[in-house]
Amino acid sequence: MTITTEPGVPKSSPPGTESSALRKLLLRLHFYAGVFVGPFLLVAALTGFVYAFAPTLERLVYGNYLEAPATDHPLPASEQLRAALDGRDPSAVLSLQTAEAGGSTRVVFEDPGVGSGETTVFVDPGSGKVLGALATDSGDLPLRAWLSALHKNLHLGEVGNLYSEMAASWLGVIVLAGLYLWWTKYRRDRANGRGRLLTVDRSLTGRRSTLNWHGVVGACAAIGLIFLSITGLTWSDNAGENVKTLRTEMSWTTPKLDTTLGASPAAPAGEHAGHGAPVAPVTDGAPADPSAVDGVLAVARDQGLTGSLSATIPASAAKAWAVKETATGGDSIAVDARTMQVTDELRFADWPLAAKLSSWGIAGHMGTLFGIANQLLLGALALSLITLIVTGYWMWWQRRPRRSEGFALGTVPRRGAMRRLPWPAIGGIAVVAVAVGIFVPLLGLSLLGFLIVDMLLGLRSRRQPA
Repeated sequence: MTITTEPGVPKSSPPGTESSALRKLLLRLHFYAGVFVGPFLLVAALTGFVYAFAPTLERLVYGNYLEAPATDHPLPASEQLRAALDGRDPSAVLSLQTAEAGGSTRVVFEDPGVGSGETTVFVDPGSGKVLGALATDSGDLPLRAWLSALHKNLHLGEVGNLYSEMAASWLGVIVLAGLYLWWTKYRRDRANGRGRLLTVDRSLTGRRSTLNWHGVVGACAAIGLIFLSITGLTWSDNAGENVKTLRTEMSWTTPKLDTTLGASPAAPAGEHAGHGAPVAPVTDGAPADPSAVDGVLAVARDQGLTGSLSATIPASAAKAWAVKETATGGDSIAVDARTMQVTDELRFADWPLAAKLSSWGIAGHMGTLFGIANQLLLGALALSLITLIVTGYWMWWQRRPRRSEGFALGTVPRRGAMRRLPWPAIGGIAVVAVAVGIFVPLLGLSLLGFLIVDMLLGLRSRRQPA
């Protein structure tokens, strides 16, 4: 097999313009990153395409658990909770999520007998009939949990986590470099009266046609792919920790609800407060009473919380209940079940802008921000990325030498562009590369590997006869 490389630029070569040198440098980076990271991105795109439709797939697979006749008069949450208990220990109740229109109520129990540690029981809010139970993982149904792990790490643990972080780290770099290359090509072609930026030129053939499709698809999907890269890094092990540190230093962290309570309630034992819940003395370590759910939810409604609500039951009666709207960007409050008083609240409108953007970004990446349209958009982005990878490799194949002996791959872009840039530009590029490499470690390490490979190929080309 022969891998052909173009010779280095001789010292006597006339210097090109700075923009031309920068274009050639980014072309080489775009090529190497695409060739070596392409397989990682392809796997991420394929698994992401399936995961994008997880909410819809859940409705198809678990419809008998998730759907229930719509009712204007649902049973009290405490009655639905009693139906879900069905002999279970009340102290094992973790949370209750009220039903949406046409949906079921979800009651989550701690369950050491399943791998995820929790089981969710689904209840018809109108009749109180138990529709079934499923082992869930932090609220995710089995299908979504499996698809999420497949997309994140291919069910390979830490090794798989490195694959996904590598893909997310390079995706944005490859897209930005490709955008610059496509824009400069468009400007050059426009000067000749045939430039196209976002439309396919069907008159082209061969490699020029492949390049045209590659560029148009990349330009149209660029913003979405960069969004996926940034939001994907927030979940990564290495870069994700740096993102958390940065948000902490800039006071951009997501606010947390305080469920800490005082030593004793204000009202005397035996009296009633709030919505009629009795105030009883609490001993240290006493478990919370799940039957207080009606009063807690009523307080939440009075405080303006709407839609489906998730009420988290504390492990101890000396802690407040946390109630939040399940929709993205929902408000949340903490309620003392002993007095039915609100002890803390978080309004999404008061969140820092960075925290809001993070919440929207995560929901958008998961396909839950704006329903089926969000899922279709993610599916289109995944298909676009698959198209870019396939056409990228196909262009490399189309550049192969036709008369070489044996199996040959395409040539790589010519080296030497860095030497044509002025020293300030080289220094700036180096500083940016080091800074980004430190913040996104897998990007930095792999970039160093690319440079080593490039140096070795350069040494090899110099030893080859002209």
